[in-house]
Amino acid sequence: MALIECKDVSLGYEGKPIVTGLNFEVSEGDYLCIIGENGSGKSTLMKALLGQKSILSGKITFDKSLDRKEIGYLPQQTVVQKDFPACVREIVLSGCLNGCGLRPFYSAAQKRLAEDNMKKLGISDLADKCYRELSGGQQQRVLLARALCATKKLLILDEPVAGLDPVVTRSLYALIKEINENGITVIMVSHDMKASVEYASHILHIGHTPLFFGKKSEYAESDISELFTVSGGDSQ
Repeated sequence: MALIECKDVSLGYEGKPIVTGLNFEVSEGDYLCIIGENGSGKSTLMKALLGQKSILSGKITFDKSLDRKEIGYLPQQTVVQKDFPACVREIVLSGCLNGCGLRPFYSAAQKRLAEDNMKKLGISDLADKCYRELSGGQQQRVLLARALCATKKLLILDEPVAGLDPVVTRSLYALIKEINENGITVIMVSHDMKASVEYASHILHIGHTPLFFGKKSEYAESDISELFTVSGGDSQ
């Protein structure tokens, strides 16, 4: 079943398109990796899926079972965010805010969910630590746990391993893959073509026009994949 379907979508700024004719769909259980050069519209597409950015034309359709408010989102971190003065438990719990409604407090079930997700991400021992005192890899695990508190269906990740060393990167990729295998659909923007083909089930490669959408096995055999691999093209 398709959770999201994009038909002839154009994206841009101030009425000027940066990518046109996007056609793809994301089904339950997919792990879609979106790649493309700088300025190709990857982050803009993420914002459009989250309802933070209007499309210029076309249509994005969501399955009735998927509420945009229930999408888990891990954005690229800014310097200010990395220095946020709150403890890990508070940040993870904040992923439950959309589920609080008019209640000015977290329910017992939400607190259990936060504890479960911290355990799942291996950060239970950091629960009372200040976020800004953590390493980059630990901070990303905290934000991933927070995103999991917001959803039971879909995670959107924008460059989740940016700035991390190779060992931490591999560990985080493995965690994301495990989350996907446990039933959460994943959409991830990445500049790492090798990891994209290794971990994802589907690839969307965009430029000023869509270059490829399909299964990773098909992408690995495509001309566009060979072109970027041979040329050393960086899909940031």
